[in-house]
Amino acid sequence: MKPFTFDTAHSIVFGAGVSERIGELALQRLGGPAPGGTASGDARVLLVTDRGVVAAHLLDPALRSLRAAGLATEVFDGVVADPPESVVLAAAAQARDMGATAVIGFGGGSPMDTAKLVALLAQTGAALDDVYGVGKAIGPRLPLMLVPTTAGTGSEVTPVAVVTTAAREKQGVVSPLLLPDVALLDPELTYGLPRHVTAATGVDAMVHAIEAHESLNPNNNPLSRLLAREALRLLGDGIRSAVREGTHPEARCQMMLGAMLAGQAFANSPVAAVHALAYPVGAHFHVAHGLSNALVLPHVLRFNCATDGGAYAGVAPALFPFLAGTPASRRGLALADALAHLIEEIGLPTRLRDVAPGNGSRAGREVLPGLARDAIKQTRLLVNNPRPLSEADALGIYEAAW
Repeated sequence: MKPFTFDTAHSIVFGAGVSERIGELALQRLGGPAPGGTASGDARVLLVTDRGVVAAHLLDPALRSLRAAGLATEVFDGVVADPPESVVLAAAAQARDMGATAVIGFGGGSPMDTAKLVALLAQTGAALDDVYGVGKAIGPRLPLMLVPTTAGTGSEVTPVAVVTTAAREKQGVVSPLLLPDVALLDPELTYGLPRHVTAATGVDAMVHAIEAHESLNPNNNPLSRLLAREALRLLGDGIRSAVREGTHPEARCQMMLGAMLAGQAFANSPVAAVHALAYPVGAHFHVAHGLSNALVLPHVLRFNCATDGGAYAGVAPALFPFLAGTPASRRGLALADALAHLIEEIGLPTRLRDVAPGNGSRAGREVLPGLARDAIKQTRLLVNNPRPLSEADALGIYEAAW
């Protein structure tokens, strides 16, 4: 058995309604409570989120809990999807101005990624350009808690934060420093998610698990593969019920736990070509990351299976138990077909033309070579893919997805 490293959040707290204990849990990460069970007077928390979370009143119980614990709390709600550098810098500036002693990311992947970088930049004063890449972030950082309100990104347990540059390219910061002190998972926070968000984030989590399981990364390891298979079992069981009935307690628990396990898997055995091709789709067509993944997922799997019919044979039955009876040599293609059917069944667009400007006009199709050029720049991800992929291959996948 080859050596490997497995890193994850220092502490994971899971349970329905647990976000109402956020003040108590935050106190534990601020050096302990002052006499009387509340924070000392110099404890100040910046809560990083977006306006949608605020408008949905998801923050209300958490803010009450934080303030009841004596934690002076400010809210930065300017995060947007695929956060640009300017948003990250604005949030870090607010953290410095208020003298924040801790950061809480509350929301989907974008608020959590932003919070990770705020905790780092506000403490060190580093420039974003200096920390892009793998292992370039140098601490210390502020104490950090992450609270997901979707079940997809797994960002609450990953050492990765993704930012959109001025050139509309995705840049990643990858460092164990970005793993939080506490990942707090409350399935009740996902009850109000729209159907399409539940569907897209659920597929995103599936992609994390699938790619982690098959990754060529040298750190692909037994723990990641085990977590990936359990994540797919939970996600496959729960996604239809969660989409159909947003307040289904068991389905919401399955989705949130499955997404977290998938996050742990790919945090240690990184993702590959599905994500590399999804990033340009999101940047150019301005669609959510989970949907970008869904649009290219079956086509990347078919590409990978073209040279290895047994690819994904070990992971396919975890998501679709009926595939256990399919010969291993055909299981990968069967997985791609089953995923394509599932994506359509849960109501997501299935073709790039459905999300392209002009609703798939000829002009819209002309962006595909540009997407391929951008995708091939994602070398950090493409090296993990089971099959080498060229710019021409990427264009062919986008053409198939069109």
